[in-house]
Amino acid sequence: MTAVSTPRSTAPAPTRPSRRRGSRKPTRFIQPIVAILLVVLLLGVPFWLVVVTAGKDQAEALNPSLALPTDWQLFQNFATVLDQGRMIPAFFGSLLIMVPSVAGVLILGAMASWILGRRRSKPISFLYALAISGIVLPPAVVTIVLLLRQLGLAGTAVGMIGVYMGMYLSTVIFFVTGFVRTIPVELEEAARVDGAGPVKVFFRIILPLLGPTLSTATILICLYIWNDVFYALFVIGGRLDTLPLNLYQVASSGLYLQNWHLIFAYIILMSLPLLITFAVMQRKIISGITSGAVK
Repeated sequence: MTAVSTPRSTAPAPTRPSRRRGSRKPTRFIQPIVAILLVVLLLGVPFWLVVVTAGKDQAEALNPSLALPTDWQLFQNFATVLDQGRMIPAFFGSLLIMVPSVAGVLILGAMASWILGRRRSKPISFLYALAISGIVLPPAVVTIVLLLRQLGLAGTAVGMIGVYMGMYLSTVIFFVTGFVRTIPVELEEAARVDGAGPVKVFFRIILPLLGPTLSTATILICLYIWNDVFYALFVIGGRLDTLPLNLYQVASSGLYLQNWHLIFAYIILMSLPLLITFAVMQRKIISGITSGAVK
């Protein structure tokens, strides 16, 4: 007798669903939801408080809350701030100090970063560490004021510009030096072969390539200078008004005393230029932050 062999089934065995993959699905959705909720709590709630308080009248804004105003008076409060709050002269005072400070610190910082990024030696490494030490070392206010008095620059826009340039030069050097090292040296050598000097090489070759990184540094420095009231109070307080310094001075005066709706309306108007600048330059800012890591 011969045994009859039955053909084996070639169909694949049914696969069991993976428990690990199913167990990870809730976690994958929970983490973004928690992150969004944290962002809303940390950023959305203060922003909402500022907007709704700026739209209330004096009685409703006396105790700031998240409740909607009974009657929106946002634009009326804006008009009151612009008319009686001396905001327009303070705006031009801020521009008078911020624009030269930012332009000067970007040019000098980019030049210094070019030298520090191209030359490799122990003295250069020491100079780089000394240059970026200003990020962690706070400036001495008393020494700055005394030095400006000796130079005759106390209470002047030139003195305030010099203070800001000295404070934020380390930030630019820290941002730009690492990016300079990623630029091929062959570009500079080709320009020198064509007869370009160091100044022409920097402004024609290096500076245009630093656009994204300098855009990021520009936003950060503008944010620091635009909102600064501490150093401005000691250096130019009472002689030249900037927006935050003017807000500090008039907040205790008759117009803004207990008038939280006007204070928050002032804050919104003061923040609009930076918000518009960030919205316009958003792509360059993000590319400037990530360019060093990608390259």
